[in-house]
Amino acid sequence: MNMNFLSPSTLRRTAVLAAAVALAGCATLGGTPEQIVAQRAGEYWKARQSGDYAKAYKLSTPSYRKLRTQEPFRLQFGAGVNVTSAEVAKVMCETQKCTAKMKIGAKPVLPGLKLDTIPMYMDEVWLLEDGQWWHFQEP
Repeated sequence: MNMNFLSPSTLRRTAVLAAAVALAGCATLGGTPEQIVAQRAGEYWKARQSGDYAKAYKLSTPSYRKLRTQEPFRLQFGAGVNVTSAEVAKVMCETQKCTAKMKIGAKPVLPGLKLDTIPMYMDEVWLLEDGQWWHFQEP
């Protein structure tokens, strides 16, 4: 196509359209929001299970990390339950918020009692902040 025959306004519209398509392509390179949140939720729980609270803390929203340091984050989990497994069962997303339904295997720690692992489901909120999905929790 000979570009000499396109008007300046047509060239501008074409350039804007091309830029929009390129940006949309970049936004989907990492996968859908559901896929990204499923991966990050898995990373969060893997870190929690292994006791890597520094990594789990880094997956918390930047706004949470501005209010709380890593030590109070770690201390909130206590020693009352041992998480033996965690898997993402389902992720449902809206524009700025996703809910990850987690299947957790938990073994209660009660002195003198040997209890089996208890399967349970819980919903976690993940928020889109600064262009990335982050684990939400109350400050």
